[in-house]
Amino acid sequence: MTELEKMKQGLWYDANYDEELVKKRYQCFDLCHEYNLTKPSCFEQKNKIMEQILGYLPKSLEIVAPFQCDYGKHIQFGEYVFVNYNCYFMDGAKITIGNHVFIGPSCGFYTAKHPLDYQRRNDGLEQALPIVVGDNCWFGANVSVMPGVTIGSGCVIGAGSIVVNDIPDSSVVAGVPARVIKTINQ
Repeated sequence: MTELEKMKQGLWYDANYDEELVKKRYQCFDLCHEYNLTKPSCFEQKNKIMEQILGYLPKSLEIVAPFQCDYGKHIQFGEYVFVNYNCYFMDGAKITIGNHVFIGPSCGFYTAKHPLDYQRRNDGLEQALPIVVGDNCWFGANVSVMPGVTIGSGCVIGAGSIVVNDIPDSSVVAGVPARVIKTINQ
């Protein structure tokens, strides 16, 4: 089994030294760099680059540079998604973002986790767990979403929060670690 196959199955894999994965990441880094250096007013050029990064392009997706991801092909954006400045998507596993999601500046979505044992960590081992975000969510600035988290639809995530656990639909959460403050009644 290749390291890429292990990564996609959520198994421990060699993230640092596997040539195939390193090559894929650097191809994506180069495309992100090109995207970030393209003038904001050059919409058509930016869209072409983003389509190369993601492998598809929702017409209503708006991503403000700078933007960074590891592979790109593991991110699934819904329609009417806005990603503000300086966001990072560590997409070793699939990251699914629903429709009508607003992501504030400097947010991070981190699918990777490392062994607690330093010897295994030094060997380059990593595990990637998927992140799922429902529809109609709003992320304040500097939110971190950690590996394996599912955030329900209609949630508001307060600025500076670190989300380590699943969040039920229609929740307002904040803090480190993020906790439910209240439920939104429609």
